[in-house]
Amino acid sequence: MTDPSELSVTLVDGYVDEPAHFGVPPYISTYPRYTAGALVDAGVSLENVTYHTIDELREDKAKWRDIEEADLMVYIGGMTVPGNYVGGTPAEPDEVKKLAWVARGTSLMGGPVKFGVGEENAGAQDMERKDLDYDFVAKGDVEAAAHDLVASGLEGFGDRMRDNREIDRWSRKGAFVIEQHPNHPDYLICEMETSRGCAYRCSFCTEPLYGNPTFRSAESVVSEVSNLSERGARHFRLGRQADILAFGGDGEAPNPDALRELYGGIREAVPDLGTLHLDNMNPVTIVEYPEKSREGIRIIAEHNTPGDTAAFGLESADPVVQEENNLLVSAEECLEAVRVVNEEGGWRPGEGSEARRASDGRAALPRDRVLGPSHGEEAGDRLPKLLPGINLVHGLMGERPETYEHNKRFLKDVYDEGLMVRRINIRQVMAFAGTEMAETGADIAREHKRQFKPYKREVREEIDNPMLKRVAPAGTVLEDVHMEYHENGRTFGRQLGTYSLLIGVPGEHELGSAMDVAIVDHGYRSVTGVPYPLDVNEATMDELTAIPGLGTSTAGDVVVGRPYDSACEAGRVAGVDLSRFA
Repeated sequence: MTDPSELSVTLVDGYVDEPAHFGVPPYISTYPRYTAGALVDAGVSLENVTYHTIDELREDKAKWRDIEEADLMVYIGGMTVPGNYVGGTPAEPDEVKKLAWVARGTSLMGGPVKFGVGEENAGAQDMERKDLDYDFVAKGDVEAAAHDLVASGLEGFGDRMRDNREIDRWSRKGAFVIEQHPNHPDYLICEMETSRGCAYRCSFCTEPLYGNPTFRSAESVVSEVSNLSERGARHFRLGRQADILAFGGDGEAPNPDALRELYGGIREAVPDLGTLHLDNMNPVTIVEYPEKSREGIRIIAEHNTPGDTAAFGLESADPVVQEENNLLVSAEECLEAVRVVNEEGGWRPGEGSEARRASDGRAALPRDRVLGPSHGEEAGDRLPKLLPGINLVHGLMGERPETYEHNKRFLKDVYDEGLMVRRINIRQVMAFAGTEMAETGADIAREHKRQFKPYKREVREEIDNPMLKRVAPAGTVLEDVHMEYHENGRTFGRQLGTYSLLIGVPGEHELGSAMDVAIVDHGYRSVTGVPYPLDVNEATMDELTAIPGLGTSTAGDVVVGRPYDSACEAGRVAGVDLSRFA
């Protein structure tokens, strides 16, 4: 039998994206961390575990030697809700095959692949597993498969799901792997699991295939955060759950005490915390348990970092679609949940009891208490602490032309009421084996494709753009924006966090650098910003002309009049208030 301590193992991260799990950079999912910990738990020496992302392998051909020479190569990937990505590109089918061909040792593939044969990982939805040429495919949890495979001397394993006691061990022992991620430490956000599974059974969603919710303890999650922090992590997202409000409860009712222990513990474990965001929150929980939900949302907003988003799975505002797809929340109920999150989480750090006015002149919702800066954050114009996001899915059973009108009416009601929504996510359903949509979803999506595009464009123009101005008016400061790519004389970057805004900054700034940015203009789902604070004596013409009200001629006058003692003095020359940006 092979001595596990002598095995060399290479993990390849082809990235995952599930309804409740991000893994495309700047995120690192739980899968590679838990798999690394499982290998060490099975006896593999920590020093013998190598981790590479698929992007690393594309950029550095020499790293393929680690694939070739490893005694065990583990590929991790799977896209069940694929989208558009900036920080990395998920593995393609040919790349997944190539990994198996290059590996001379034993090869294992896993990730979110327990959902059937035809919806393969890595975006390879049309490929059969038998065509991928791997020695082993984990049809349960890849981390459990890796552990058992090593324990068997690379002879095999029984497909199974891991339990929370194993995760307690594996999360601790696998934290080291983040140090091998190319984004470590500054531009890497660790996806954290608080539970798996869902108590509800929406027709199209893969999360119920994990069964009913199984919750980790707050102590366990905080311990994992602490271990990751010791390895340099400062950014975390509680994204791996169907409903954050249900944490520590029975899967449905909120447990504010458990949330307080979770969030308070994370703050204590990471004093220099950079990001603490979440993802999924079920609006039906807010409707059915309003007071406990309000308390839970207050706890989250008092401990998180600005710009956080609680994604609401409305899916459709059409009552016919709701009925046919087991959707639990009506448009009216979802609107009430949007109100609650706005009232309890829609405040900005440093904001006093006076209602701020958004850029469209509407008064912000009044708060029932005066809250100063949160956890040492400086006062100023920052993003709201916690806002809802709205997920809308098309191609569901029962969809009809009227469905689009129902959805638009709901979004208009949200906007007209003066509420804020951080993100509206409109996508077409993917039909996966094991869900009710397996046979009908693709057909419906194709049938309504001609309606889908103009409808989506209308939402972007009539809702997204004015809503973005309300959420992030000109002058809002976004801290630690990481520069990612150059395009058309601008540098584009994002903050770390859930559904971060794409920000274009005039000029070509060093990629990989980070800066604070003040917003000056808005697109549909992105913004333009200038470096903050803007030095009026050093600012370029492109930066000055990006400021609202400052055309080329006036910006030229500002440049000619340099130097200035203050932004206010320069603003008097320009006839524009520049103090918001300086």
